[in-house]
Amino acid sequence: MITLNLNGKDHELDVPADMPLLWALRDVANLTGTKYGCGMALCGACTVHVDGQPTRSCVTPVSVVAGKKITTVEAVGQDPVGEAVQAAWRRLDVVQCGYCQSGQIMSATALLKGNPRPSDADIDAAMSGNICRCATYVRIRAAIHEAAGNLA
Repeated sequence: MITLNLNGKDHELDVPADMPLLWALRDVANLTGTKYGCGMALCGACTVHVDGQPTRSCVTPVSVVAGKKITTVEAVGQDPVGEAVQAAWRRLDVVQCGYCQSGQIMSATALLKGNPRPSDADIDAAMSGNICRCATYVRIRAAIHEAAGNLA
């Protein structure tokens, strides 16, 4: 048994210590907002926050995050920054197919928590590990700027 703090609540999960966090979230805890993309931490679709840091859950064993605070897209909107990011995403109609967007939102929220007034270069650097097959990068950048402005 491994205890994971998921979205502010402790969960005892009967999973192997080397199980990727992604599968513990999706298949055991039924938190399906976090998506499987590449399985190699290259696309960013599986991004969650571990103690506030964006983390690729597809390559992170559950044993590494036991005792740490894990936030998924299901709860990121409970935080004012996450709420502002999600609201900007909706207002600017960022999503096309939507598959990568949970990871995009998690990375954008982490960016704004660390840098509340990012430049385009800051955004590009922070979001470079998140791939969008639909190429909504211009709308993503605009939504991050809008969220930052609404938080100011």
